[in-house]
Amino acid sequence: MPSTTQRTYSPKASEVSHAWRLVDADGQTLGRLATQIATWLRGKHLPTFSEHMDLGDFVVVVNAGRIRPDG
Repeated sequence: MPSTTQRTYSPKASEVSHAWRLVDADGQTLGRLATQIATWLRGKHLPTFSEHMDLGDFVVVVNAGRIRPDG
């Protein structure tokens, strides 16, 4: 039986590009917005996500004073 070894893809540092995300927090729920922002910062929304690499995007939050705390 021939050996078919597949290697797990790991992006190189030169292949990583960080995007900028602008988030308007006006009227949004604190917990849901925090979860979404944390996902973008870690890079878990990318198909090439690797825990040991910094793949996340840069996030800017505007109107943070108007966020809706719930609960």
